[in-house]
Amino acid sequence: MSLLPTRRRAAAAVLTAALLVPLAACGDDDSGTAKDKGTAGDSGTASGAPQADLTVLAASSLTDVFEEAGAAYEAKNPGTKVTFSFAGSQELAAQVKQGAPADALVTADTRTMDGLSGDTGKPTVVARNRLVIAAGEGNPEKVGNLKDLADPKLKVVLAAPEVPVGRYSRQILDAQKIEVKPVSEEPNVRAVLSKVELGEADAGLVYRTDAATATDKVDAIEIPDAENAIASYPAATLKASKHSEAAAAFVAWLSTPEARKIFQAAGFQQP
Repeated sequence: MSLLPTRRRAAAAVLTAALLVPLAACGDDDSGTAKDKGTAGDSGTASGAPQADLTVLAASSLTDVFEEAGAAYEAKNPGTKVTFSFAGSQELAAQVKQGAPADALVTADTRTMDGLSGDTGKPTVVARNRLVIAAGEGNPEKVGNLKDLADPKLKVVLAAPEVPVGRYSRQILDAQKIEVKPVSEEPNVRAVLSKVELGEADAGLVYRTDAATATDKVDAIEIPDAENAIASYPAATLKASKHSEAAAAFVAWLSTPEARKIFQAAGFQQP
């Protein structure tokens, strides 16, 4: 029996092993470089978005829905943490102008966002909302429509005119030629809701989604579409962000079917 075939196979095996050694070494070098430099191969999330600790400035009316949306985004993107700072949109705008460290902004109106065009990326509307009349539990004053808010015996609270919901409130009241003298003007929609919840006001104008968070404390009286206003929520990255790619990924996610499902479940309308 000839040994030549066996010797050839042995030689081929040695040659193959010799060729594989440098290839394996190259593979080790590449993975080490990626790890050392923190490239997308190591720092990216499961969805491909860069990992980062993000700070998002958001309108007060997004408080509940964004707590859920943030948790969903973090679950989808391990290693990323999203922290929200909620306030009236006008307060958020002031924070941006003052250079507050943040990565993205979501306001309750396009007017506020447009005023920050030099500080943000291109905004995208991610949700819409409508107003309702919030009355005390059981509606003891029998408020039925916008005209009832003009009753001088009724304690009505509105958001301040510079707040988006306050501007929307005056817009729909003026359109119906209804004069309301509020007992107080609040800095955001949650403050308006709180006044009604605590019995410090008989009624107030809030977003439908805010009233839905307190169904055990307030009654929501619907306002007909023809008499109502539509609030738009634009989202944008902030140019001063130190995590621009991660911020852009989060803003883009807010327009995905997953995020829209969360918005819709909270009572928001599709953009």
